[in-house]
Amino acid sequence: MRFAGFRNPIRRTASLLASLLLAISVVPAASQVVAESHVGRGFGPVYDPAHEIILSGTIQEVVTEHVAGSPAGMHLLVTGPAGVVDAHVGPFLSKETKESLQAGMPVRIVGVMSSVEGKSYLLARVITVGSSTVIVRTEHGLLLPVPMPRAQRGRTEKTSQLDAGAR
Repeated sequence: MRFAGFRNPIRRTASLLASLLLAISVVPAASQVVAESHVGRGFGPVYDPAHEIILSGTIQEVVTEHVAGSPAGMHLLVTGPAGVVDAHVGPFLSKETKESLQAGMPVRIVGVMSSVEGKSYLLARVITVGSSTVIVRTEHGLLLPVPMPRAQRGRTEKTSQLDAGAR
């Protein structure tokens, strides 16, 4: 016996979707296992704000060249009470901040120790050098982009307004 309704492709699609919806709703919700959540899950090193530490020391070396297997971006080798610590400060520091970080300067870094390919790094969230404080990451460990200088911001807004008017 043939059903004339299945010759219509819209009805066929609707029937298939209704069958699929029924099949999905039949699976009991109680039997689903909820995955355990992990802090900082995703790509890159894990940042757990519950394990933040404060490192006070002296900048031994500023490393701008990428080393294979390490997090990308600038690193500060800081001599502190526990020896030399590799502090990852990321690729998004402003030119002025990069220039202000010099070997021999005292520094205070708030961050989380993390392991990448068997090596420990301090993922810096806040860097304080002298009276200057730079926020590198959010409280959840996401790197912050470089803020645009006000002069450039004004030019970008004017350009956007001009472009909008031309449309």
